[in-house]
Amino acid sequence: MDILPALMDGLWIAVQPHNLALAVIGVVVGLFVGALPGLGSVNGVAILLPFTFVINEATSDPAAPMIFLAAIYYGAMYGGAISSITLGIPGASTAVATTFDGRPMALKGNADRALVTAAIASFIGGTVATLFFTGFAPLLSSVALDFGNPEIFALMLLAFATFVGLGGDDIPKTMFSIFFGLLLATVGFDTISGEPRLIFLNEREQAAVLGMVGGDPEAVPFFDSVAWFSRGIQFLVLAIGVYGIGEMLWTINASRYKVTMAETKISFKRIMAGIVGMKDCWKGTTIGSLLGFFVGILPAAGATPGSLMSYGVAKMTSRNPRSYGEGNPDGVAAPEAANNSASTGAMLPMMTLGIPGSPTTAVLLAGMVIWGLEPGPRLFEDRPEFVWPLIGSFYVSNLVAVIVNLAFIPLFLAVLRMPFTILAPVIFVLSIVGTYAAYDNMNDVWLMVLFGFGAYFLRVLDYPLAPAVLAVVLGTTAEEKMRQSLLLSDGDFAIFYSPFFDRDGKGQEWWIAPITTWVAVILIALPIILWAMRRMRGGTAAEG
Repeated sequence: MDILPALMDGLWIAVQPHNLALAVIGVVVGLFVGALPGLGSVNGVAILLPFTFVINEATSDPAAPMIFLAAIYYGAMYGGAISSITLGIPGASTAVATTFDGRPMALKGNADRALVTAAIASFIGGTVATLFFTGFAPLLSSVALDFGNPEIFALMLLAFATFVGLGGDDIPKTMFSIFFGLLLATVGFDTISGEPRLIFLNEREQAAVLGMVGGDPEAVPFFDSVAWFSRGIQFLVLAIGVYGIGEMLWTINASRYKVTMAETKISFKRIMAGIVGMKDCWKGTTIGSLLGFFVGILPAAGATPGSLMSYGVAKMTSRNPRSYGEGNPDGVAAPEAANNSASTGAMLPMMTLGIPGSPTTAVLLAGMVIWGLEPGPRLFEDRPEFVWPLIGSFYVSNLVAVIVNLAFIPLFLAVLRMPFTILAPVIFVLSIVGTYAAYDNMNDVWLMVLFGFGAYFLRVLDYPLAPAVLAVVLGTTAEEKMRQSLLLSDGDFAIFYSPFFDRDGKGQEWWIAPITTWVAVILIALPIILWAMRRMRGGTAAEG
């Protein structure tokens, strides 16, 4: 079947009244689910998955349940930016990078522009990704298959290279922040060997925790706490603590923000000005749309790394990188375009290979299997009546999401008009409730509060927080892929930097990982060398 006629048929089915209504309902539900700290698209899709059986019976349309869940997915990607901008609390891990510049914009009275920028950039990123999805699905699925463990590690290394530029000119503090984040990422049980790390258990306690599925809670007096900590540092706990509690404490300390937060006004003219102002954010939006989709199609990558990497690349290529973190609209556009682009990209390996590209698509994959669908290379041929209406709904849901988001901006801005004496307790309560709702454990709540106070003191000491947060996000994946690659190469690091390393016994050359690795090494070394040269010049001048 030709792509264009099939897409037209799919769009026609997607705009049928019942499917259009499901798209609108799904987007609105997803918008508020994504805006609530601790929920996000994974929980929203999982919680509402049982409703799809009712939808299937009511509509007798094989694509209707998936259209509903995909709309929730899209809406949640948009919604994550709302609490990031208005409260400084990431609605989900995919919206952490949006907090870096979105919250400063809100504090300066430009929350309306930040929300407009997030909505339009999300729409552009989602549309670009859907176009790629439509036209290049078979080709892109084969590219994703070429990414083995060495390639994914090289990509993670490239992401770390962008971290070095996120901390400004103080390279030592930036490197400390990165290493501290990597240290936090190692807490828990080693995924390769199963050994406990940084949880300080004796042999009896280790045995009890390793057998905790059928074990006796009496075996360890503090069994619940140990079992909780053995899972490692949950990223959402860190993110809510750093950007919820930490931001609240910082804002209380920075009393100059109390006036500007209440000055945000909204009108049709200001919204139109924000839309027109998107022309100044073309670079961040372009980077986020392209890089986000590319990262999204990699199996098990997801939207969070895509948004964080896009933010880093946008800052590295900016003419004014110091403005990032201070309220640069491009710093909102890049991650928001990326997380929507990546969310669409993550659907590609799920549908063409049967490999979920993110936690949310893993839930969607389970739903497809429940409905008797078999994701894989034959899905496009065997079930076109399902595939093309779903792709058509991507376009429809994306359009519905941007309209709903822009229409609700006055409601979102009402939050900022509250006096901070009221808003601070709201942030505190939402942070606690969001953390507890995500993991159902008070230990995570206490850890979240601890991270909040720690983040505040690090900011007082002028340490950059973004590199540490990003290191926690990618640290586990990077370590796992590196060690699996070294197992494949018998400990030879040449698998990362040499295209002639024979990893398959066939003498085949592998270029993706070496090129990516060398680019990453250059990007890491360059700012360090420049910093050292500046220090040397400064020391020479002082001696003179």
